[in-house]
Amino acid sequence: MRFEFATATRIIFGGGTIREVAPLAVGMGSRAFVVTGRTCQRAEPLLEQLNKQGIKYVTFNVPGEPTTTIAKAGVEQARQAKSDLVISVGGGSALDSGKVIAAMLTNSGELEDYLEVVGRGKPLARSPVPHIAIPTTAGTGAEVTRNAVLGVPDHQVKVSMRSPLLLPRLAVVDPVLTHSMPPSITASTGLDALTQLMEVYVSNKANALTDGICREGLRRAGRSLRQAYENGNNRAAREDMAIASLFGGLGLANAKLGAVHGFAGPLGGMISAPHGVICARLLPFVCEANVQALQRRAAPAVLLRKSEAAGVALARYDEIAQLLTGTATAQAVDGVRWVQELCEALKVPPLTEFGLKEQDFPTVVAKSQKSSSMKGNPITLTDDELMEILKKAGK
Repeated sequence: MRFEFATATRIIFGGGTIREVAPLAVGMGSRAFVVTGRTCQRAEPLLEQLNKQGIKYVTFNVPGEPTTTIAKAGVEQARQAKSDLVISVGGGSALDSGKVIAAMLTNSGELEDYLEVVGRGKPLARSPVPHIAIPTTAGTGAEVTRNAVLGVPDHQVKVSMRSPLLLPRLAVVDPVLTHSMPPSITASTGLDALTQLMEVYVSNKANALTDGICREGLRRAGRSLRQAYENGNNRAAREDMAIASLFGGLGLANAKLGAVHGFAGPLGGMISAPHGVICARLLPFVCEANVQALQRRAAPAVLLRKSEAAGVALARYDEIAQLLTGTATAQAVDGVRWVQELCEALKVPPLTEFGLKEQDFPTVVAKSQKSSSMKGNPITLTDDELMEILKKAGK
């Protein structure tokens, strides 16, 4: 067994912990570039604290899914402000944008030099300026991941800047900040967190450390996601989902994902759906396809050999079912059914509502098969199996 584990230099978790940010920021820089979502509303208490600590700041809004265009604008503004500290407050879009901006403030060249797939994929040569990441949603776990996802409009795809250096200097997870999420955002972000936990747990790159993290995250998401959706002020449920999101981020940063995220990159660049919605809609159908493929293609003799990835993955889907349902005898098919029923209860919309057309399926499948996340799937799905997933997710 060999694995490595990397995460943010420091993680602080708990209700009200956002109040600790400004005093800690004093030792990191004096001119902060504060990246937020559509508005600065949730960051206002933090901005007041920065003022009290004598830290100058400028703000930058990320109005939707981040793109290379938005990131470049942020980098330019941060350079003009001579920022030596980046603080990102918001969902995955704000946090990923903050990572890119912090990195480009210290690394020369163009953004495309460091992007996978459509760029040169160069490694970062210098550590970014200090970055403090504060999530206000419970989904991506971006506060502890080593990549930043950006849409590339010219190529109609989402790609990553990826480096261990992108890990924030400080991650502050305050579950209270998630209480104001509306039910639809609670659903899509929560199902994204669930997806990440499931995909990491069955990934062909899972390890003993990510296993323990994912088990605990799955248990918490299983008991609390629906509760958080039905009552946004349920403090215990919100805390569970904040932990599930954090653990999903820790897992994916140190293992791999799977077919849901393999699809999400290409789809994110082709249709208007947010990342969380895409993952939420695909999840039950990918689970179903994976379990069926494992059952069809894994011979009984293989299942007895614990070193065989297919046998381990099928057994792990059984474990996921037990963790989510709370039933010790649950099997993989029960877990698939549980996920399907949850997605129906959380009213996840079909992808056709966001512009996905059947004539796009072959392009999506071809791009998905080349994605890094697809390579982490526990079994190689055929083009026909991937096409069937898209048909079901589109309806």
